[in-house]
Amino acid sequence: MNGAGRSIPHASSRAAVLDVIRAAGTISRVGIIEATGFTGATISTVVRGLIDDGLVLETGRAESTGGKPRVLLQLNRPARFAVGVHLDHSGLTYVLTDLSGAVVARMTRAGVGAEDPPLVVGRMAREVDALVDGAGVDRSRVLGLGLVAPGPLTAASGMRLTPPPMRHWEDYPLDRALREATGMPVVLDNDATAAALGEYWSGSIQDTSTFAALYMCTGIGSGLLVNGLTYHGASGNAGEIGHICVDADGPECWCGARGCTEVLAGPASVVAAARADPALARSAGLTGERKRVRPTVAAEFASVARAARRGDPAARALLERSARYLAVAARTLVTIMDLELLVLTGASLAIAGSTYLPVVRAELDRAFFARGTHAVDVRLSKSAATAPAIGAATMVLQTELVPLNQGLRVPANLAASDPHPARAGGA
Repeated sequence: MNGAGRSIPHASSRAAVLDVIRAAGTISRVGIIEATGFTGATISTVVRGLIDDGLVLETGRAESTGGKPRVLLQLNRPARFAVGVHLDHSGLTYVLTDLSGAVVARMTRAGVGAEDPPLVVGRMAREVDALVDGAGVDRSRVLGLGLVAPGPLTAASGMRLTPPPMRHWEDYPLDRALREATGMPVVLDNDATAAALGEYWSGSIQDTSTFAALYMCTGIGSGLLVNGLTYHGASGNAGEIGHICVDADGPECWCGARGCTEVLAGPASVVAAARADPALARSAGLTGERKRVRPTVAAEFASVARAARRGDPAARALLERSARYLAVAARTLVTIMDLELLVLTGASLAIAGSTYLPVVRAELDRAFFARGTHAVDVRLSKSAATAPAIGAATMVLQTELVPLNQGLRVPANLAASDPHPARAGGA
């Protein structure tokens, strides 16, 4: 069962039971008792309430083991929905998920570019409407909107220190503006943290509840899950491995430090090096003299990755150099956290993961401090391009299922309050 055991301190028995059912897929009442430690009377009351509210369904019976077959329960997946939005300079990704976190609709649109934030927010509100209406979903069943963007972020004012292409977003009250434009509750978080949550809720992480997602889109970061819960740190910006030093004498990064992973391994550095090589720039189609608007860094990085796949040795060498720096940062992260699992995700790794994956694996096999005790499983995400947006939507869902983080709860008109608070320590 994925992350729904007694180690997660749910805020209520209702949340604990709903999370156990989500994680199990199908489970009996007896199974829920075993997973949570709650009494049979409590489980009976909570389950009945969840069924009455339309969140859970009885779905047949388990095979008999000699007694009366047990009734199985599962989420009523289309009972509620959530919207996830990933905002990045290179593009906007939208997903609509059901109660289980499964994607029922998605779309991508042009990035924010140099547009003024209020204009972008207005466009986002229209595109969210199109997503929900196009899926034929009743808006009253949409719990809210999760919005993720490059960090660092603060709860009070959104983006405080942004990558150069998004400097005009600094101090813009993004969550408040989008809440007013859409009429939905909005939860804001870092895109790398959301990517980790998206991987976890996608169902691809079955064998551990503590892992990291190493994320590369236009920037580099990581998201951390510890015992099934996202680890945010003091300000919500834990996991920023794009800004740890991998070369003390390296070039200055936009964050003000020197030798950061992002300035040495990020897509912008790969593209800059490719443009500086005339032959490679032509091979990758980066010359662009006749183009009115230069493509985004993400699009140009994709062009270099395609050139590498076609066998261009210079393109391959650039990606492998980037991968070596990224692997050193990954080793630092894995060593500090003593992880058994690292997932490579993000739009750039969706494109170039076949180059990066073996380099990261080799570095951890060779130099991970605890390699004599355990290996590190390094995987390429199956939903790398959309993981942040999926995680953004599941942030909304998780605040009802695991309401430890301050944020959304299911509105009163959609779900009754829980008369059975969970015991200390949760389920």
